[in-house]
Amino acid sequence: MRRAVTRKLRRWLYIGHRWIGIVTCLFFAMWFVSGVVMMYVAFPGLSDQERLAALPDIAWEKVQITPDRAMSVVGASRFPRDLRLNMLNDEPVYRLIDWDGQRQTISAIDGHAIERITSQQALAVARVSPAAMDVQLLDTVDRDQWSVTARYDPLRPLFLIALGDAVGTQLYVSERSGEIVLDTNRTERVWNWLGSIPHWIYPTILRKDGALWRSVVLWISGICMVVAVSGIWIGILRVRLRKRYNGGAITPYSGWMAWHHVTGFFSGVFVLTWIFSGWLSLDPGRLFDTRELTREMIQRYAGHEAPSFTLAFSAASQGRAVETRFVWLGSEPVMLLAGRDGAWATVDPATGAAAPLSDKRIFEAARSLMPQAAMPMQARLERYDLYWYGHHEPRALPVLRAGFDDDAQSWFHLDPNTGEILGRSDSRRRSYRWLFNALHSLDFPVLLAYRPAWDIVVWLLSLLGMTISVSGVVIGWRYLKK
Repeated sequence: MRRAVTRKLRRWLYIGHRWIGIVTCLFFAMWFVSGVVMMYVAFPGLSDQERLAALPDIAWEKVQITPDRAMSVVGASRFPRDLRLNMLNDEPVYRLIDWDGQRQTISAIDGHAIERITSQQALAVARVSPAAMDVQLLDTVDRDQWSVTARYDPLRPLFLIALGDAVGTQLYVSERSGEIVLDTNRTERVWNWLGSIPHWIYPTILRKDGALWRSVVLWISGICMVVAVSGIWIGILRVRLRKRYNGGAITPYSGWMAWHHVTGFFSGVFVLTWIFSGWLSLDPGRLFDTRELTREMIQRYAGHEAPSFTLAFSAASQGRAVETRFVWLGSEPVMLLAGRDGAWATVDPATGAAAPLSDKRIFEAARSLMPQAAMPMQARLERYDLYWYGHHEPRALPVLRAGFDDDAQSWFHLDPNTGEILGRSDSRRRSYRWLFNALHSLDFPVLLAYRPAWDIVVWLLSLLGMTISVSGVVIGWRYLKK
């Protein structure tokens, strides 16, 4: 009876793996091919440096409204989450983001609220870009393949503008605020159809509904994991490393079946961990939810809550900048001036003189982030380590790390040049770094330090995965034809 049950279960194991594998191997093949593409072409985005490079210099002589007045116009009851000054064509404007994420744009000339811009204004914004040549309005879009995510919701609709340069750059300019929020080029738009879009299962019609997209991807990758586990099990049952089959073969199969069996046996664990880590990227069960920076934390770090900022315009006007941020740090106001090259300078708003921040001052302010916990770690990183590193995109260096002894073992990374809080991590997120980033992207320091080594390893493992997948697709097709 036991043998009969075992044979029946094994038979269903083979049947389940065979027929479910016909579909899932198509996904496996798609993921491995698209993953290789993603090694070299990322999904379109707009870096801070690209954004700053497309801004004109602030015309300080036109600024008549103080930051205090701008906050009063929008009815702010506390200092906003973000307050900055830059140009909207030839008009200086304040851009505010409140603690609910609402964005408002206020003229720095007369204090009127800017709620919409025209297409001609958008074209003028685009012409400042260093890549601008033959600037043309292509369309007004609410949501498309490249602007599908919810981060752009407060900025929609968007003017889509072609710059007419050699690489086919297109800008997305918010109709609400006049800000450049995204850029793409021809290479990104073409290669992402073979990279990020299939890899993330990212068609617009699905991705625009975040909850539905997440459920679909979780179910597909979950089923693929089941197929991978069953394949490893079958591979172990059918392989013979000691008492071999006829001719000394370790597999009873031939042709595509042999390729599928042998490569699956030796690299099946890699395929499983790779699919598992991809499934984990969606954080099922919210086990690795990031502990966000709360409003109370940020305001304690600033040491100031009231909607006020004293500024001497006559002094500030001596500084050439494309953007100015107004912040508080440890109960003292600070002006951050950005150049078109992306470099930030710290200025005393009372005098307009350069006032570089010290590590000591930043760490003193950081103590207030978690006043109920001690801060035993105060480190300055001059090079990347296991938890602060750049991969496809560089990260700021040097960086300060403040570590607390709370239950979550929280770390905060701080920019020593601006005092900006760059991120928060805890023990769960540091575990996630190994369970997702290390297993999925293979971003081990020893490989990243010698970049060709990382490329070679990822290519070899991807080729193994593609061999398993393509052989499975061929086998499945033959079964379907029968």
